[in-house]
Amino acid sequence: MTDVTTDAAETRLRRSPLAERHTALGAKFAPFGGWEMPLEYAGGGVLREHTAVRTEVGVFDVSHLGKVRVTGPGAAAFVNACLSNDLGRIGPGRAQYTLCCDEATGGVVDDIIAYLYADDHVFLIPNAANTAEVVRRLRAAAPPQVTVTDEHEAHAVLAVQGPRSAELLGALGLPTEHGYMSFSPATLDGVELTVCRTGYTGELGYELVVPAGDAVAVWDALFAAEPAPRACGLAARDTLRTEMGYPLHGQDLSLEITPVQARSGWAVGWDKPAFWGRDALLAEKAAGPTRTLRGLAAVDRAIPRPGMAVYHGDTQVGTITSGTFSPTKKQGIALALIDTAPGLADGTDLHVDVRNRRVPVRLTRPPFVHPSVK
Repeated sequence: MTDVTTDAAETRLRRSPLAERHTALGAKFAPFGGWEMPLEYAGGGVLREHTAVRTEVGVFDVSHLGKVRVTGPGAAAFVNACLSNDLGRIGPGRAQYTLCCDEATGGVVDDIIAYLYADDHVFLIPNAANTAEVVRRLRAAAPPQVTVTDEHEAHAVLAVQGPRSAELLGALGLPTEHGYMSFSPATLDGVELTVCRTGYTGELGYELVVPAGDAVAVWDALFAAEPAPRACGLAARDTLRTEMGYPLHGQDLSLEITPVQARSGWAVGWDKPAFWGRDALLAEKAAGPTRTLRGLAAVDRAIPRPGMAVYHGDTQVGTITSGTFSPTKKQGIALALIDTAPGLADGTDLHVDVRNRRVPVRLTRPPFVHPSVK
């Protein structure tokens, strides 16, 4: 599919600069945040793609992710006064997971990776669907000397993930020794790119930020090298991140789900004097949230899905936000917002309503699998 139709007008989905390569590989496409992106590939499918990342190396096109550059005197200090985490904890050449929260409620507008280049230069990667809103909020708050530039379509992003990802990049002469959540400029056959030690799979991995016009050349170089990677779609990226308990904005984080509820308080600089939503989040933290994001593991063959009700006895105690079949564990797993009032401990047996049938699940603390990003 290439277009979606709304009542107001026909809106064309954005396409990755790698769309022709995906088509040639037999990709099944789906809309993601206003982009047409590969869901899975012929001859692979979610299970094989997922397994490739857990055991070998896979390559995802995640060019739909946003790209926002914040520059000018005091740019880093400005970003630090807006977003939740504390940029003061890292130095230039490092990256940080952070949150853009609503000033009034503390709800999450988006979760973002911030790349700190210098005091006057920060590069942000938000989610596709939320990029325009993040840009709008930053521009509205920016002082005159700080410029917020939306570079959404100027760059492609390729996620090279898996235990053999360093071996693959090393075969191309790209840097691989820099630490987790850091980045390094590099050149590949004349193409200037950035190699980031980041990813959302829980495995050793890298994300390559590449000029959009050079994306095909970099993709082709990766697939001509050894060890041969497998092309992976966004369906496998979802099963991989769910196994790790990583939240997905719009499901596990949202304007209605705060970092305190999502157990993402580690991404909040609580001692900072200012960030959007600070007062609301401090108040919620002090009072204690009424619900928190917990893990559920299916006891039988049922697969929990988003929106399903969670019960303790006859009392509904929560709702599933993310749920899938874990290819690694060979069982259904889920993230769910669970009421805090009952005081339910990990290991408690609960039930999920699956098509009017109660199926057993067990409260567990994510991650569901334990690979290493390092």
